[in-house]
Amino acid sequence: MIDYNKVRVEVSLANLAANVRRFQGVCPAIIPVIKSDAYGHGLAEVARTLAGEGIATLAVGFVNEAVILRASGWTGRILALLGPVDEADTAALWEHDILAVIANADQLARVAEGARTRGRLAVCLKFDTGMRRLGFRPEALPQLLDTLAANPALVPVMASTHLASADMPGREAQVAGQAARFQAVLDGLARAGYRVEANIANSAGGMAHAACRMDSMRLGIAMYGANPFYGTAWEEKGEGLAQTMQVSAPVLHVHTLARGEGVSYGWTFVTDRDREVAVIGVGYADNYSRSLSNRGFMNIKGHRVPILGRVCMQMTVVDVSALVGEEGPGVRPGDRAWLLGGPGPGTIAPEELADWWETIPYEVFCLLGMNPRSHAA
Repeated sequence: MIDYNKVRVEVSLANLAANVRRFQGVCPAIIPVIKSDAYGHGLAEVARTLAGEGIATLAVGFVNEAVILRASGWTGRILALLGPVDEADTAALWEHDILAVIANADQLARVAEGARTRGRLAVCLKFDTGMRRLGFRPEALPQLLDTLAANPALVPVMASTHLASADMPGREAQVAGQAARFQAVLDGLARAGYRVEANIANSAGGMAHAACRMDSMRLGIAMYGANPFYGTAWEEKGEGLAQTMQVSAPVLHVHTLARGEGVSYGWTFVTDRDREVAVIGVGYADNYSRSLSNRGFMNIKGHRVPILGRVCMQMTVVDVSALVGEEGPGVRPGDRAWLLGGPGPGTIAPEELADWWETIPYEVFCLLGMNPRSHAA
């Protein structure tokens, strides 16, 4: 029977582990970021793999993700990067032993109130040194220290900030400026008696800016095999990472598109010659973006095949003319078309798919990873 299973996501946990090992030793401690279901790779499965690599701390986004991670069996430290946003989150910090990022006065007041009845709570203080999203401004440190002194049950054990442009050649001065502002904060905390674990580096920061490695680094996109410097003068700094996700969909139908015929909605592509085309069972309902219309490629049997016309809700048409001639491998219903990865030499890298999609690999992983997944050790 022909296998018409829809979109499949295959995650290589061995490749993910290899990427992590590349960074062990670069920094005193690695904190892998597995927020948003491990960037679409599977939170529980990735956490178990990281436990096997000796990782002691994992970072998620929301507190409810930390609760799910704890329920999955993770016994190490969990850092919730967005901190508590309501009372349920606040209670969960004590109930599930979660290290929360505290980034504003409201969160600080919430956990201070909780500590009065629940007892001691370790926290991570977030500082805004230039990202301008979340965090206490460095100049607000005196007031923050006053609040901490008045609430001795709150114990800062970590301080964090986030680099805005670590992946951009030519922005070294901006990165250095953020690092300097953060170091001033750390010095102020130390003078007040708080010696904390400091982290500022993301994947790009840890790879390109040695001064930003500090006590620990938050390892995100590089762990999933994407080069944060792709397309820049620093591209070689991120080469050699192992691809962790592959995605495929079934060939539904193969037919001839005669010269002068259009294909798919609006006839945005009209062929100038007879072509053999394949209809692939994937579309924007599967988080395969409509922006790939007339510009993306798939990989069938190691050959790149271009998308023709508009990506539809559940179908996309590709040109397989080069594969069905006398010397080609042939294409038939039930074959798999690879949206990401696949056999060489036509394998598709996440950075390439992101380029065609006009986005970044983060979005590619998070969206495609919502489809049914399997994991290989």
